[in-house]
Amino acid sequence: MKLSEFKALTFDCYGTLIDWESGMIAGLKALTDRLQQPPTRDQILQAHAYHEPSQQSWTPSMRYCDLLAIVYKRLAEEWGIAVQPEECETYGRSVKDWPAFADTADSLAYLKSHFKLVILSNIDNRSFAASQKKLGVDFDAIYTAEDIGSYKPSDRNFEYMLSHMKRLGIESHEILHTAESLFHDHVSARRHGLHSCWIFRRHDQEGFGATMTPGEVPDVTFKFNSMGELAQAHKMEGN
Repeated sequence: MKLSEFKALTFDCYGTLIDWESGMIAGLKALTDRLQQPPTRDQILQAHAYHEPSQQSWTPSMRYCDLLAIVYKRLAEEWGIAVQPEECETYGRSVKDWPAFADTADSLAYLKSHFKLVILSNIDNRSFAASQKKLGVDFDAIYTAEDIGSYKPSDRNFEYMLSHMKRLGIESHEILHTAESLFHDHVSARRHGLHSCWIFRRHDQEGFGATMTPGEVPDVTFKFNSMGELAQAHKMEGN
């Protein structure tokens, strides 16, 4: 199968286009610096990977910025640190500071000439607006957890996206869902019959970082270690 057979790329944003793990580590530094024995980077990310989807399952309609504030509170409790609500809220607003991966903007600029580009993200609209400035392109559609009222990997998010994509004249077989997270994206994408492209950002690291383990790794249509590799592979097809 060729990349050029698709009409649209639907993207997870955080972890795929935005380096959310580095953003989380920086945002939590005020908390982790207060520990006598600071956890490792992976231990911090794994703790976050538990509390974030757990909270999402309990409060699926809560805005991501507000949900992150609760994650901060849960982490502080787990690590035995007393925090004020203002500290939690500061972390909730930290998404605006999370950096884009170095290859993201150039890759999206190239892909924009060949595909419709769509976001399907577990984010709130205000936070994404801040991130979009770092991505450098105008997306053809943006579907957020705030719009949908639930978080991936819920089937509702993919059903919402597919119904709206059809309104744009794009059928499910013409979509390549592109994401890093197996847990949030690829398992559900395959369940909905979508082709998927794994941007394996953690290819040189152990574990799943800031995402829960998906259990068994699902089949994917394409696999690249970066967005740059995806763009280059499309160029090599000669389109």
